[in-house]
Amino acid sequence: MLILRQGGHDEQRPAFSDDFKRDAVAQITERGYPVREVAERLGVSQYSLNSGKKKFAKASSGDAEKDALIRRLKKELARVSEERDILKKWRGLSAIDGVDGSRSRHRIVP
Repeated sequence: MLILRQGGHDEQRPAFSDDFKRDAVAQITERGYPVREVAERLGVSQYSLNSGKKKFAKASSGDAEKDALIRRLKKELARVSEERDILKKWRGLSAIDGVDGSRSRHRIVP
């Protein structure tokens, strides 16, 4: 969203929404575009983008912590799921062999 605000010397300059600024900064930080290129494409100054980068980098550090937590929890979930699958297989085998886990004297013939 673009809002025109009155600047000094009777000129109007755009006031950009936080969403616009966040998206512009994301093009630099997440997608790797150069500041100069993004500034030219969006019609903003490099100074504005660099100051926005500093402002929104602090806000996104919490996102990085959340992403790290999600990665750790996914890894733990995969490990626990694998353990569960192993226990299921063992339980299935123990039902064939005997309740107490000992081998049956009789062979099951299909």
